[in-house]
Amino acid sequence: MVDFFLSFYANPSAIGIGLAIVFGAVWLLPYWPPIFKKPVLWAILVSSAFLSWAAVAFVQFPLQNLTGQFMSNYVSEQTLMWKIVLMGIPQVIISGLVQEGSKLLPVVIYWWRKGCNIEPKLGLMIGAIAGAGLGIMEAQWAHNIYFASGWNWGLVETQGITAIFGFWERFAVIAFHIGVSALAGWGLAKGWGWQFYLIASFSHAVINYGAVLLISALLNEMKTEVYVTGIALVITAVALWLRWRKQKLLAEVET
Repeated sequence: MVDFFLSFYANPSAIGIGLAIVFGAVWLLPYWPPIFKKPVLWAILVSSAFLSWAAVAFVQFPLQNLTGQFMSNYVSEQTLMWKIVLMGIPQVIISGLVQEGSKLLPVVIYWWRKGCNIEPKLGLMIGAIAGAGLGIMEAQWAHNIYFASGWNWGLVETQGITAIFGFWERFAVIAFHIGVSALAGWGLAKGWGWQFYLIASFSHAVINYGAVLLISALLNEMKTEVYVTGIALVITAVALWLRWRKQKLLAEVET
């Protein structure tokens, strides 16, 4: 657990960190959060990232380990593929509950300090910022590993598009993190906090289940990336629709 937590600081790469920040900015920009007008939002971005990373290391992994040990005694060994498929379900549910809860904690604190009364659109934008924190954190960690393992552009010539699947996935996952946290922030501001937390957690579990399908050989690498990207785009489309819906209606009334 400690080693995983400290791995965030290992093998720093300027390119890897830079790419992660660019990916995050690309997906956060359409939400147009008032991050320069409200400096406290920077604290939400950073605290969400580190709280989530700590939760993954010290809560998610131990729970998943215990669950795996428990299920291994009850899931038959008929085929390895189906054992992975079944055992993967509680693992991804745990990851969704832990990561979405830790991401949203700074958002909940902000909402609470405002008397539990903020505009839904502001809740959505703050949620998007919190999601960007973890998304960028994960991406730079993954990118640093890629470059430390010897990734270079020459691999694209020899392996084709598969050589950039890791970067493609991080780009899509950042979009998902931002979008799903935006929806949770909107739900919190509307008074549906726990309901949207569960929706966000379930969505997170569904997108993570793509890794289970890949390991069990039910999906190949290309189909897994399409699966992840498709879910991320749907979540992003819904979140952005909520973000700009009222503004569009007001503009129509004014004209």
